[in-house]
Amino acid sequence: MVKILFVCLGNICRSPMAEFVFRDYVIQHGSQKDFEIASAATSNWEHGNPVHSGTVRILKTHGLKIGGKTSRPVTSADFYHYDWIIGMDLNNVTDLEQMAPCDATATITSFLSVVPDLMTDGVPDPYYSGNFEQTYELVQLGTVAWFEKLHLLNS
Repeated sequence: MVKILFVCLGNICRSPMAEFVFRDYVIQHGSQKDFEIASAATSNWEHGNPVHSGTVRILKTHGLKIGGKTSRPVTSADFYHYDWIIGMDLNNVTDLEQMAPCDATATITSFLSVVPDLMTDGVPDPYYSGNFEQTYELVQLGTVAWFEKLHLLNS
């Protein structure tokens, strides 16, 4: 089983979107037993808050339900529990690398690092841009690429 934690600044927009899109993709491919999927924040600004209404709206538009998800910060235990901690942009990756205990076992990387020939290095934060559709499209691209990479590694 591959354990994945998607991470953004507040865990109300991008990382929960990645969590639910990736989970849905895994289920569609009959691989739910092969993955543990969650999301968290590099900050505690939104701790306990529900997923942003823009994220909820775009996920519903695409037939996904999220129910009950609230923001939580990354913990030190996450760096040992998860195999992959995937930051939604390079700032998240830098923050994660600074937060990680020196003997952490998780691999920290960026969400779009597995998408070849993409002209962006991170998923823009729709909290600031308001462009939830763009975020969803990038999350879709990353989801397919991560699934292929991790499913292959897990086979």
